Amino acid sequence: MSEHEKRLIGMEERLMHQERLLEDLNEVVTAQADTLERLAREITRLREQLAKGSTPDVDEPPPHY
Repeated sequence: MSEHEKRLIGMEERLMHQERLLEDLNEVVTAQADTLERLAREITRLREQLAKGSTPDVDEPPPHY
């Protein structure tokens, strides 16, 4: 195997690893975007509850108190 072939194989291997890394990072970013959207909806819901004068369910004591 020539030196050029070895170098080409090495570059192809690095490219494959970089492509996999990009896919992994994309999954992380997508999951974070989903989480941010969910949290933004929750904040909006809580703000609406506060604006109406009601308290979130979390602050109410359990029924057995």
